[in-house]
Amino acid sequence: MTDVATVAGDDDRITGDILKVAGVVVLGAIMSILDITVVNVALPTFETTFGSAGHPLAYSTVAWTVTAYTLALATVIPLTGWAADRFGTKRLYMAAIALFTLGSALCAMASSINMLISFRVLQGLGGGMLMPLGMTIMTRAAGPKRMGRLMAILGVPMLLGPIGGPILGGWLIDAASWHWIFLINVPIGAIALIYSYFALPKDSPHPSESFDFVGMLMMSPGLALFLYGVSSIPAEGRLDAPKVLIPGIVGLVLVVSFVFYSFKPKHPLLDLRLFRNRNLAISIITMFLFAIAFFGGLLLVPTYFQQIRGESVLKAGLLVAPQGIGAMLTMPIAGALTDKFPVGRIVPFGLVFIAAGMAALTQITSTTSYSVLIGILFVMGLGMGGTMMPIMTSALKTLRSAEVARGSTLLNITQQIASSIGVAVMSVILTNGLKDAKLGPAAILARHDPRIAQQIGGDAGIKVGLANAAHAFAHTYWVAFALVLVTVAAALFLPRKQEESRLLDDDQAEAVPVVMH
Repeated sequence: MTDVATVAGDDDRITGDILKVAGVVVLGAIMSILDITVVNVALPTFETTFGSAGHPLAYSTVAWTVTAYTLALATVIPLTGWAADRFGTKRLYMAAIALFTLGSALCAMASSINMLISFRVLQGLGGGMLMPLGMTIMTRAAGPKRMGRLMAILGVPMLLGPIGGPILGGWLIDAASWHWIFLINVPIGAIALIYSYFALPKDSPHPSESFDFVGMLMMSPGLALFLYGVSSIPAEGRLDAPKVLIPGIVGLVLVVSFVFYSFKPKHPLLDLRLFRNRNLAISIITMFLFAIAFFGGLLLVPTYFQQIRGESVLKAGLLVAPQGIGAMLTMPIAGALTDKFPVGRIVPFGLVFIAAGMAALTQITSTTSYSVLIGILFVMGLGMGGTMMPIMTSALKTLRSAEVARGSTLLNITQQIASSIGVAVMSVILTNGLKDAKLGPAAILARHDPRIAQQIGGDAGIKVGLANAAHAFAHTYWVAFALVLVTVAAALFLPRKQEESRLLDDDQAEAVPVVMH
């Protein structure tokens, strides 16, 4: 017996009922994903708002508003399957929307950066359940047979995020205040809550497996401590500082211990045994490397436009939009090709576009032409559209029905952990680069403070400082470029024969309920 309606095995049409359920899932995913890109453009605003006069907060500090959110997403994902099994999918999905909406309202009331980071964690705990729960709901509603088209539907939020997030965030900050990038979620959350109540079929919980508390106690604190240590490097200035070394080592030990432990329980928090499936393993490794490079690099673009080029938050958002437009063009094409050709012949081409864009960004200066920058971002968007969803489809389509949910759990948590690491690593490299850039930080402040401008030699000093600061951004993109090249190497091992990555036959993949583990 399923929580959500299961469609007849040999009917592969996407019906109105499935689209109605898909609407709920996409709306929830939009809330979760859009919030990441909306906050990206607000980071420079947080630096000045929560800092003191003439002394803005460090970039690595405000980047924790992104890192804390994505880390909370990652830590709650493994809980989702067990909780859905125990409390019911519909009930848990509505609770996740409510928690996300409450967290959004509290973020808008934050009066300090630490308070904002704390409320972002709460927001992330709700947002983290939306995507894996949504994938489970759609898999139950339509069955694994429609996986390719379902992944295309779930790709909609990933398009709207890069396009709409920076523009919406910029407009709200310029027209009102930074508080509204969070307050906007309140009416959207209310609509989503009402929609899900009426659109999702009634379900009943069917508790089965026990929860792996030991695994959770190792993995969640381990990830948090490790990322805290990494993100503390810029403020401490050295790798051997106690604030860096102690949490970093303790976190790493906990994570490694979890990996060894996870093979012992019958129902582990994360089923790492699935890595025996070669296609899944290669897909997840490729996704991990891709997410570190792409999402870490994505964070830098709006900051560059605001700090180096002096653009408003809204204009920075508009300048980033071509990346989303590029993805919009290639994602439907890549989705159609994935149903006909093996992903090993599609993904490397998408990664080449991203690598080309990253390579070009290693040459940016404080005076690089906007037409060139827009072209670079558009090319990277073309690559993103041909990379993200095919990798996810490849990871899931060769699994048996009972494994789909566990595979999606691994995929979701891999993406979120990698995003957190990418944001932390890129912010560390950029912050250190800006510290070493002669007159760089002062030149950024000098635009709004005549006294600082006078101290560094007026326009000539500002010009030199901004050139040095732009070099710090370019240097950071060398790291992202290198990571993309490693990702290309991993993608070459993706399935290159159609029979290796085909959807399972109906007699192998029965339309049975799947629960995330």
